[in-house]
Order: sequence, then C-alpha cells, then structure tokens
Amino acid sequence: MSVSEVTVAVVVVTYNSERLLPEFLTALGPGLRGLSWHLTIADNASADGTVATLRRLASDATVVEMGRNAGYAAGINAAVAAAPPFTAVLVLNPDVRLEPRCVETLLAALDTTGTGIAVPHIVDGAGTLIPTLRREPTILRTLGDAFLGARRAGRYPSLGEVVTDEGRYLTEAVTDWAEGSTMLISAECWRRCAPWEESFFLYSEETDFALRARDAGFATRYTPAARAVHLEGDSRQSPKLWALLTLNRVRLYRRRHGVLPAIGFWGALLLRETTRAALGRQPSVMATRALLSPARLREVPGPHTVHPVG
Repeated sequence: MSVSEVTVAVVVVTYNSERLLPEFLTALGPGLRGLSWHLTIADNASADGTVATLRRLASDATVVEMGRNAGYAAGINAAVAAAPPFTAVLVLNPDVRLEPRCVETLLAALDTTGTGIAVPHIVDGAGTLIPTLRREPTILRTLGDAFLGARRAGRYPSLGEVVTDEGRYLTEAVTDWAEGSTMLISAECWRRCAPWEESFFLYSEETDFALRARDAGFATRYTPAARAVHLEGDSRQSPKLWALLTLNRVRLYRRRHGVLPAIGFWGALLLRETTRAALGRQPSVMATRALLSPARLREVPGPHTVHPVG
C-alpha cells in the first residue's frame, strides 16, 4: 500500500497527563511526517488540565471524555471507536516521543506478509535501550526468571520471557508480543482481533491482544529502523501497580490455558515474588500478598483497586 493511501488513527489514553502533552504533541508531526493521520484521545477523567491543554494545543484532535478512570484497554477501544476511517491504528502512550518518520517505517513493516502489528526500537530518556520484545509467558520462563533473574534468563529463549540480548535488537524480527507503548496495528488485524480486553484494566491487555492476533495469523514485527523514546511508567517502583501486573499475568494465563495449568503458573510467580520479597523488595511484598489472596485473584481490576492510569 502506498503512503498516499494510508490514514493513521493515532489513539492515546490520558490521565493527569498535562505535563507530558506539549512535547508529545510536538513529536507527532515529525514522527508521522508524510502521512495522513488524525489524533483521538480518550481521557480517563483527569483532574488536572489535560483536557483543556489538549483542546488548546491540538484543536483538530478528537477528545473522548470517559467520565471515569475506565482503564487503558477501555480508553483504547473508545478512542478507536471515535476515530475517523483508518487503514492503521497507532497506539501511543503520552510519555512516548516519536523520532522522525518512525511511523512511515513501521508502515513499511506492516506491509510484510502476515504482519498485523509493527513495533519500533525504543530507548529511555537517557538513550538506553528498553528491552521491549517478549516471548509468550510459560511456567518454565517464569521459573527461569525466579532463579536466574529476568536479564540472565532472557538470553535463553526457553527460560526468559523478556528478550534481553541486545544483539536481538539490531535486526528486524517477529516476536510473540511487545511492550505496548508504541504499536502500529493494521486495520484488518484490528477488525478481526479487537477489542482490547477491558477486564485487565491495566497491564496484560497488550499481551492478550498480540497473542490473540498471532493466533489469528497476524505476527508482531519488530522494526529497529523505526525509533521512539519512552519515558516509562512506574510499575516496578509502585507496589500496587506491580501487584496488579502480577495478578493480571495469572488471569491472562488462565484465560489462555485453563484453571489447572494456571495453578502451576501461579505457583511459579509466587516463588519468584516471595524470593524477592525476602530481600525486602516492597513491590514483591505486595505482589506476594495479592497472589495469596483468593479475593484478589477473583476480582476484576478497576479504579478502586489500583492507581489511576496515566
């Protein structure tokens, strides 16, 4: 498909994101240079000046006011539903800064046969590689993480979920899934695999979508020539967010494999978190408590259980 035939729906979920917006919006133009695109933002009831800033700095954008903190997946679904017709969906976090022509490069990758999702090379604010590529969660990979640590285990495909070998980030590759701050999704992949699963509220929704897309024949393709900066959130620093992330991993595994295999996965996660909790790591302390709480494992996440999405 030629660039002139493409219209990109840029969709973003915000929550108290006012301070991030000026630089984010400034980077959109260079990042989407040469393309037709439209910005749609779903705001999860921000209490700061997020909506006013959007209307001032991006007057042509569509702003969907959710009226509540509905979660990340719900915001993505609402933004796409409100977007004009598109040939591709670009999912972005407000703390992402696109490098020039990032999306044009991702579009070229999306044209590769069998590709439904394209993701870029991502660095943090200091320019350090963020290992965004992931393998499908398994019990063995969770145990590898528990005993070896994520960085060491990630060097071995059977033992690590996070791809940590920096050499793997030098060339284009297909991956099971990828960190979801910057994802270009073809319209056909979206039509066949959407919506994103809103019951996760936050974390695992992009894993679920990418794995379901893979199951339907749509690969996730990593494209190192496309570049972006992600200033990153605080899931590893926030005990509550880390606990939610951990619980959602169990929920996702149960959805894909059933109850009995999920018990084994839960046990592997519990081992990982208890060993780290014993070292005094507070996020793992809270994650351990959550894993040992039948009520927490059963509940559907929502704004009453976690920090707001932002």
